[in-house]
Amino acid sequence: MLSIIARMLTRMILIRFAVILLGLSFFVLTFEVVGFLDDVLHITSNPLLSILTYVVTRLPGVLSLFLPTSLLLALLLCMTELSYRNELTAIWATGISPSRLIIKLLPMAILIGVAHFIVADQLVPAAAPYLRGWGIADYATRKLSSDPNDPVWIRSGNDIMRADRISADNNELTNVTIFKRAPMGELLGEIYADKAVRQGGQWWLTNVVRYDSDGTRPVREGAAAYEGTLRLADNKRIGSPEEMSLKQIHNFATHNGYGVRAPYVYETWEQKRLTPIFISIVMVALCIPLGTTFRRGGGLGAIFVAGVGLGFAYLVADGLATTMGETGSVAPWIAAWGPILVMAAIALAMLARTDHV
Repeated sequence: MLSIIARMLTRMILIRFAVILLGLSFFVLTFEVVGFLDDVLHITSNPLLSILTYVVTRLPGVLSLFLPTSLLLALLLCMTELSYRNELTAIWATGISPSRLIIKLLPMAILIGVAHFIVADQLVPAAAPYLRGWGIADYATRKLSSDPNDPVWIRSGNDIMRADRISADNNELTNVTIFKRAPMGELLGEIYADKAVRQGGQWWLTNVVRYDSDGTRPVREGAAAYEGTLRLADNKRIGSPEEMSLKQIHNFATHNGYGVRAPYVYETWEQKRLTPIFISIVMVALCIPLGTTFRRGGGLGAIFVAGVGLGFAYLVADGLATTMGETGSVAPWIAAWGPILVMAAIALAMLARTDHV
């Protein structure tokens, strides 16, 4: 009996999940294409092909964004329909407990979580370079410059470095300015050099001029070693962790962010990238107990409002935690896993109250 009911619920949830996900994605993509039609049509010389190319390229990012929300809405819709037809009462009357039903629905939750991970970790990074190149919609502020000689800003520990140009092999910087800073951010001095060349793991500066913040006369040197640590990424344009694969994020996290951003930014996203499967499981664990709380009298509005409220609270908490992790205010694992652990605790508390119906 339990297996039959679980298969029925899995089928109901997956159908509604697919419809909601595709519906939301189509809605968002339609508005983007209509709102930025002039830019979209410049992708290729064929208007129809341009629209199709943009939609296919943008789709992974939209799917990744709406996957958790779609699963939550599908679960709530399923519970609401069953409650409205009083079928939940019949299900619980068979002696099935919510915890046993959640266990039976775990394969579906894991499947959706794995799909979410693949989309976010493989498809989104693959599409990101094209979207940044086109610079349409949200990517207008992240558009790649057509000038390969644009200046680059790099972080090296507390220091900030600016270079007019980086060589193709990332071993030479031209027209370098280094802003020496104390741990709290105070400017200690500036270093100007015509070139910075990496040799044997050490950066060497040529035609150096040093200025101290105390106003003393500048010091000129023909050559000097840079005492800071600096390792450049293979691609100086990479650095947005939400558009990188787990392997790339881990690479940046273990190499001090390559001077692009602080390492704890990538450490936070490295932890966060591992959460999709657990998010799906928590969504299921939250929604099933609601079906027992409102099992009589339909509960059409109560189930949906309670579920949407919990989902909205999670999204807000997740966004705040991620921001705090990116700023270094909390440890990366807390930023990534904190909201999930809180929602899991709420789900366990609800299960403890409703496991015997």
